[in-house]
Amino acid sequence: MSAGGSRPVAARAPALMARLSLPVTVRATQRAPLLLVVKSAVATVAAWLLAQWLIPGPPPVFAAIAAVLVVQPSLNQSFTRAIERSVGVIAGVLLASALGLAFGNGTWVVLLAACAGLLVAWALRLSPTASTQIAISAILVLSLGPATPDYALDRILETLLGAAIGFVVNIAIVPPVAIAPARDATDRLSAELAASLDRLADALETQRSPGELEALMVEARLLRPMRDAAERAIGGGAESLALNPRSRRHRTELAELQDRLDLYTPIVTQVTGMTRAVYDHYAPEIVTDPQVRALAEQMRRAAHDLERTRGSESAPTDEPPALTTPLQIPRPPSAHWVLIGSLLEDLHRIHHSLVEREDV
Repeated sequence: MSAGGSRPVAARAPALMARLSLPVTVRATQRAPLLLVVKSAVATVAAWLLAQWLIPGPPPVFAAIAAVLVVQPSLNQSFTRAIERSVGVIAGVLLASALGLAFGNGTWVVLLAACAGLLVAWALRLSPTASTQIAISAILVLSLGPATPDYALDRILETLLGAAIGFVVNIAIVPPVAIAPARDATDRLSAELAASLDRLADALETQRSPGELEALMVEARLLRPMRDAAERAIGGGAESLALNPRSRRHRTELAELQDRLDLYTPIVTQVTGMTRAVYDHYAPEIVTDPQVRALAEQMRRAAHDLERTRGSESAPTDEPPALTTPLQIPRPPSAHWVLIGSLLEDLHRIHHSLVEREDV
């Protein structure tokens, strides 16, 4: 092949495969906890065996499906899923039984039952889980069993039994408590806030290139997504304690994490604003300005106090706060007064938040 010709097929293969790759992946970003998988398996086996013993007849498919669907990451989600599953199955079985008794088990009846189930769920404004369950249950009843009242009643009892077993297994085998992810997310936020203040202090004491200032701004913009992630994690922790027999010992810690997030939320805004001020008004000569260097020292003290809020080993909680008195600059130099005034105002706000927390 000549030098001016097209690239070899082997060289074009990665780009070709990228174009042919599926737009949706079937792999999750992270695995479900192994304990949740084990509990789902235990619930499925127990529901099948118990339903087969108590309700003789066809294989207890409804019980096994209900059990595996009800085991969720939190007991609150398990209870909700059990209600949705039960409502959906009861409605679907009753609908399928009525249509089966009236028209038989033909293919068109199965399709009619599925469509009718979806329309009924839409009319009643049921949740997506309950809506799809009505259609699925109607299809299974008309496809797998005779259209008799006894068969319909057995399937309803079977589903209720499977849902109950799934919930009992989830509450009996280490009831899930999602406090650790909330704690980790909140700790990461406080550590990044402290690191951002330290990086900002370094930028005020040592000259930075435009590229370094841009990197500083990018890192500061990541604070808000971290704050949102901590909020979601705390919400997940609160949900995991609902209906949980282990909740009493964890509610105090969860409340403390929420208090810390409430403290960090305005500081995220202030640190981002300070970084933006440095980015917009930076001048190489500010590193020699004594008032700017005093501001840098205050930022390091604020970073130290933020470390204290999470009780890190590097900053024991029994130490007094370092940012005890806000810096006073009566008349900043005219060349940098916008930058100094902006940083000073945000530092005062951080000081107020940290001192207010100490007084609580």
